[in-house]
Amino acid sequence: MKKYIWIVAALIIFSTGFVSPESRVITGKVTYAKDGSPLPGVTVILKGTTTAAVTDHAGVYKITVPAKGGTLVFSFIGLKSKEVKIGTTGTLNVALEDDAKELEEIVVMDYATKQEAKSFAYSTAAEPIAAPSVAYDQIGYADLELQEKWNTEEYDAIHENIFHDAIRNPLSTFSIDVDAASYSNIRRFINNGNRPPKDAVRIEEMVNYFDYDYEQPKRDDPFAVVTEISSAPWNAKHKLVHIGLQGKKIPTEKLPASNLVFLIDVSGSMDEPNKLPLLKSSFKMLVEELRPQDHVAIVVYAGAAGLVLEPTSGAEKKKIIEALDRLEAGGSTAGGAGINLAYATAREHFKKDGNNRVILATDGDFNIGESSNASMERLIEAKRQEGIFLTVLGYGMGNYKDSKMETLADKGNGNYAYIDNITEARKVLVNEFGGTLFTIAKDVKLQIEFNPAHVKAYRLIGYENRMLKSEDFNNDKKDAGELGSGHTVTALYEIIPVGVESEFFKIDELKYQTTKIDPAAKKSDELMTIKLRYKNPNEDVSKLIVHPLKDNNIALAKTSDNFRWSASVAAFGMLLRESEYSKNYTYDDVVQLAQGARSTDKEGYRIEFINMVKSFGIVASR
Repeated sequence: MKKYIWIVAALIIFSTGFVSPESRVITGKVTYAKDGSPLPGVTVILKGTTTAAVTDHAGVYKITVPAKGGTLVFSFIGLKSKEVKIGTTGTLNVALEDDAKELEEIVVMDYATKQEAKSFAYSTAAEPIAAPSVAYDQIGYADLELQEKWNTEEYDAIHENIFHDAIRNPLSTFSIDVDAASYSNIRRFINNGNRPPKDAVRIEEMVNYFDYDYEQPKRDDPFAVVTEISSAPWNAKHKLVHIGLQGKKIPTEKLPASNLVFLIDVSGSMDEPNKLPLLKSSFKMLVEELRPQDHVAIVVYAGAAGLVLEPTSGAEKKKIIEALDRLEAGGSTAGGAGINLAYATAREHFKKDGNNRVILATDGDFNIGESSNASMERLIEAKRQEGIFLTVLGYGMGNYKDSKMETLADKGNGNYAYIDNITEARKVLVNEFGGTLFTIAKDVKLQIEFNPAHVKAYRLIGYENRMLKSEDFNNDKKDAGELGSGHTVTALYEIIPVGVESEFFKIDELKYQTTKIDPAAKKSDELMTIKLRYKNPNEDVSKLIVHPLKDNNIALAKTSDNFRWSASVAAFGMLLRESEYSKNYTYDDVVQLAQGARSTDKEGYRIEFINMVKSFGIVASR
């Protein structure tokens, strides 16, 4: 009888987590090497085994290992994996660094154009397969088995802006764009050894990915206007005009209370390491930024939509993070039902004079329910009138629907970012917390009137899908872009001065009529006048700012770092799009211009760009 009691007792001990003398527990904390902040969601693997652990919201892990030791492998998407031998101590702290990959091969993709010209799918002969293991170091794209398969990513077609005659078309009108999804998406393609599709390259989003050293507003307006002009680096006969907007930086403690609804796609298409796991880690970082007065609800959708967390104070971070940890992917994608439920939840807990926002995180693959862009647009447009804005965060590859997500964010008075790694998540949701989630001005439009006495022709670089009609500028019912706390917006115009012959602009004289230039225009030294309209977030009537610009003939070498940096990024985008306007410029030229304009670069975003252009240029020139 005693023998059986001993056996039962032993079984109970082992089943309750008893650690034998042949094993021991290792604990520690994983941090980000750049700033020492904790890293949640890092995978810790005992090398050569299936034993694994994941760091919690504070970056802490606990794992059982053999008493004789071994090696632990720490890994996460976007960071360098690190192997550390287990010593005699029971505590092992690790710092992970950014993963700056060197490209060895560029795979040029074959594009398959759909019958409808608005979007396309493309195929690639080398597309990584997602591994089923939880160990991120085992799913590095360079180490995965490759196979041929069709890729169904979708992008709206972009037709590059051309030069317009300043006499016959003196007005250029467009909506601002603070989105930066295109840049991180392009980086994802290049880091995976692929050339990005042309229509994935939105030059304005590349330029606006970076912060610029503009002065803070000094007046009551929520932003300042900065202008500069010099020679165009890729065409010395042309001029380049730089227009910058600097949003007023509002301290976090002074920002209004938030009513946030996390709308999370947990459908089967999200069951990949660079989708739901990365998404959950991203949102955990955002949760750490919340204040007690902020509230978060979580709505998920797959085959159906459901509320998995009632509005919860930012003071209860553990409760919110535990709700995120319970999420698993599976099923079809009822995106329409999820959006309806998320907006209904936001409406029920609406904060007057607060920040009411739905944050949609998905790969954009809606295929059941209210799935058409048109029906979702109407829903989101109606909700923005109620004061509920939309932020869209994109994840993943293969079936990524960029065109759909950009449309939803535009219609929802919100912004759109693509999260390709944990570092990008930190940039969007931590470093740019205020700008991402708090709007200080809405429906921001620019209209430029060119002086035909000095400007022969002009073209706006990028913003192709943000162009407006001239009459839209004074129409307060016409939707436009939003500007967040501390955000910058930059736009560039390429100009052909009067008297300059250019291969890119030739137009015959009119036979039946003539157009005369006002004598006052000839006497003026103004090159152009910039007019800007915006509304305060809770108002429906716009305000006007007018800013004339003169050409002071500043040499390119003497321009600001802001000017030269934006020009270098725009030039890279033009090369990726194989633009006719940059055919005499090279990747080496881009690197040289960017290196001289790197400035302080505290977060390392600019050196990352320089290294990416270097690597891409070397391979593309072969």
